[in-house]
Amino acid sequence: MNVVITGATGLIGRALARSLLGAGHGVVAWTRNPESARRRLPALCEARRWDAERVEPADLDGVDVVVHLAGENVASGRWTAARRAAIEQSRVASTRAIVDAIAKRSVSDRPRAFVCASAIGIYGDRGDEILEEDDSPGEGFLAGVCKAWEREALAAAGLGVRAVAVRVGVVLAPEEGALGRLLPIFRLGLGGPVASGKQWMSWIHLDDVVALFRHAVESEGVRGPMNAVAPAPVRNHEFTRVLAQSLGRPALLPVPAFGLKLAFGEMASVLLASQRVRPRVAEETGFRHRYATLAEALAPICASPDHESVYEQVVPVPIEEAFAFFADAKNLERITPDFLHFSITGMSTEKIELGTTIDYRLRLHGMPVRWRSRIEEWAPPHRFVDVQLSGPYAVWHHTHELEEVDGGTLVRDRVRYRLPLGALGDLAAGSFVARDLERIFEHRYETLARLLHPRSGAAPASRPGPASIAD
Repeated sequence: MNVVITGATGLIGRALARSLLGAGHGVVAWTRNPESARRRLPALCEARRWDAERVEPADLDGVDVVVHLAGENVASGRWTAARRAAIEQSRVASTRAIVDAIAKRSVSDRPRAFVCASAIGIYGDRGDEILEEDDSPGEGFLAGVCKAWEREALAAAGLGVRAVAVRVGVVLAPEEGALGRLLPIFRLGLGGPVASGKQWMSWIHLDDVVALFRHAVESEGVRGPMNAVAPAPVRNHEFTRVLAQSLGRPALLPVPAFGLKLAFGEMASVLLASQRVRPRVAEETGFRHRYATLAEALAPICASPDHESVYEQVVPVPIEEAFAFFADAKNLERITPDFLHFSITGMSTEKIELGTTIDYRLRLHGMPVRWRSRIEEWAPPHRFVDVQLSGPYAVWHHTHELEEVDGGTLVRDRVRYRLPLGALGDLAAGSFVARDLERIFEHRYETLARLLHPRSGAAPASRPGPASIAD
C-alpha cells in the first residue's frame, strides 16, 4: 500500500515510517519543510511539502491510507492562551482539511482508510474507573481538544473511508517522550512518585504503539476509536517503583502537586490525571502486545545507559564505489564540519583494514581533544565498525552499513555512545551532544550528496534523507 504520514519526523512517526517501509509499503511524509525532514526520516521515505490547513484533492493521488500524526507538542511549554489555541488548531483544522480533500475526490479514488492520532486525554481525570473505547469523554481542555479532533477524523467514515482514531497513552521510549526526561533523574536516584502516586498511568512501549498503528493501517476490521495502551495500567507509585527497580536505584523523592503546578501551570493536569484505560478494541481485533507488563517494557529500555541514533541517506553510486570512498581515511576529513577543526594525525596501517588504529585531533566547543579509534570489523563492501579507544566519550561504537537499493547505495550510520559521568553527564550535556551529532551528520549528508556523483548514464538516486531515530 501507499501510505501518507503527517508528523513523520516525530517519535512515533519516524518509527512507524521505518516499520511500514520494512513491511514493503510505500511511505510519503507530508511536512512543512521537506529538506529538513529528509535528514530525520528513513532514507527511502519520500518527503513532500504540505499546508496543514489547505490540502488539495490531488495531494491524495495514489494514496491508499493517510496516517495523521501531526500536532503541536502538548508538553513543550505552559498553556498560555496562544499555546492552547495552537494545540487545538494544529489538530482540529488539519484533520478537517484532510477529510475535506478526501470528500472532493470521486468515491472510487478516495483512500481506503484514514488513521488519525488521538490521546487517552479524551477521558479526562477519571480516578479508578476502567475506561474503554465506548465510554464517554471527560472534562477539561485536553478532553475537549480530543473530542473535536476525533469528530473531524471520524467524519471520514461518512465518505465510505474506514476511519480510526488511535487514542495513545504514555509512550515509553529510551530517548524521547516521558522517559527521555525521567531516565537521567532516576539513574541518579533522584526520582519519586508524583503527588499522591495513586493516579493510574496507562502506558505503552514505543514498539507496541507503532505495531498498533500498523494494525490500524492493515486491518479492515479496525474502525472508530482504538485505545493504544498496554493491557496492564499501573498507579504512579508502582510505575516509579518498577522504573527505579529496573535501574537498580532508589526512588524516594516525591514530587508534590503544588510543585508541578508552579513549574508547568495548567499543563500539570496531564501529569496528575488518573486514567485507567483498557485496549479492548485492539484485543478484540486480534492484536497481541509484545510488552504486556511494565517490567517487560522497561527492561530493554533500562538495560543500557548508552544512547543510539541511526542516520541514513542514499548516494547515487554503486556500492563498491561508495565503500571505496569511506575506505579512504582522508575522506573522513572532507565530510566532517569545519567547526570541529578535525584532522587525522596518524594511522597504524597504510590503508584501512581490520585492526587499523587511527589518531585524530579536533576541537569540541573550543576545547582541544585527541581521539584514537580502532577498526573492529571490516567487511567490504557492506559493513565496517570503528570504536573509540581513547577520546571524549565513555563509549563510542560506530557501525557503517551499505546496502544496494534502486538508484544507488543506502548508507546507514548506527552510532552508539555514552557520555562520561553517566547520568550526571546526560543531565549536564546530553542535549548539547545530541544537537552536535545532528549538526555533524547533517553536514555529512550534504557533503556526501555533493561529493558522490553518479557516473554517466547511472540512474538517479532515490530521495535521500538521513534519519535520526532512537530505537
